[in-house]
Amino acid sequence: MLTLPDTLNLQLELAQDKVVGTRKPYRFFASSMLAGAYVGIAVVTMLSIAGPFAVKGDPLTKFISGAVFAVGLILVVFAGAELVTSAMMILTQGVLARKISLKQWAGTLSFCFIGNLAGSMVFGLIVVYSGVLDYNAAAGDYLATVLQGKSDAQWYQLFLRAVLCNILVCLAIWCANRCQTEIGKATVIFWCLLAFVASGYEHVVANMTTFTLGLFHDPSLTTWMEFGRNLALVGVGNLVGGAFFVGVAYWFLLGESDSVSPIAANPVE
Repeated sequence: MLTLPDTLNLQLELAQDKVVGTRKPYRFFASSMLAGAYVGIAVVTMLSIAGPFAVKGDPLTKFISGAVFAVGLILVVFAGAELVTSAMMILTQGVLARKISLKQWAGTLSFCFIGNLAGSMVFGLIVVYSGVLDYNAAAGDYLATVLQGKSDAQWYQLFLRAVLCNILVCLAIWCANRCQTEIGKATVIFWCLLAFVASGYEHVVANMTTFTLGLFHDPSLTTWMEFGRNLALVGVGNLVGGAFFVGVAYWFLLGESDSVSPIAANPVE
């Protein structure tokens, strides 16, 4: 396992790599779309597997939802893709270390967010028109329940749930970057994602697919206005959770490194 200072150095390298990656915008955008689709896979898997438990009111529903949802971040990490929620932590640390500028921070995050949104929506549309939700009534019912819960939540509830969510998502990436084995990385990602989903927190990229499914599978489930409200509140909440409570927190604990030293590790993003 890497030391904490070495892990910070590793993430500073990643922050620089992300900014450099935007110089090839088509590739960076494609990588961001893949991340949106990978998280979408987790959403559809969760609805399909946990849906039958949810419609029966089974108390194991949240546990099952969390257990299967981890596939999304595992795919992002092991396949390689640009996810905006983990970038919120990594790029913030890059700004604090003066490795990237605030303008580069904002531009890279915005570009990644748009790419995640495009990938999520394309994946969601493919799922809707494939008809898989039509043949799994329980998944459709669970989708309706999930969207209703998001609609009923007050603005501050969505914001705070998003803060809590991205604390766990960024801790998953931070801990995975400390690990030097694939099993270790997958294990910490699994438990952190289980905690976030089972607790009912809000992830902006997951919601991109969830709302796309609702809007195009059954337009009565939600509205474009509700979609926009959710993206804004949850996006800002995720930013606060990932950038401040994890990114800034560990920067404060570890202080500024004199240099970014080469490290024999397999970083994840």
